[in-house]
Amino acid sequence: MKKRTLTLIEIMIVILLITIIGGAVGYNMKGSLDKGKKFRTEHGKEQLRDMLLICLDEGKEGDTLAKNPVYYLRELGLVKDPEEATKDGWGRKYVITYSKEQNDFVISCENEKK
Repeated sequence: MKKRTLTLIEIMIVILLITIIGGAVGYNMKGSLDKGKKFRTEHGKEQLRDMLLICLDEGKEGDTLAKNPVYYLRELGLVKDPEEATKDGWGRKYVITYSKEQNDFVISCENEKK
């Protein structure tokens, strides 16, 4: 009996198939990662707004909270990492503004359309 070995062509075909499958999986994963970052951003904006409103109820000035949220979040003590709490899913800082008329915070992302 002859022992059959893999030829170079067969090995190249297997490598090509693995590459194609890996590319398809990677492409689909990128879409899932972007959806996850978007979800983290929306959820983070809501949480940050709630924490800033707590600080506002404790007598802090809204304008100063919007200018330096990290300091007041650290002082509040409810956030494990205040620096991360002020960043969106892509790692960019939120843009925080305070509206005196509505007595509320408007939090958006740098690249968000207004």
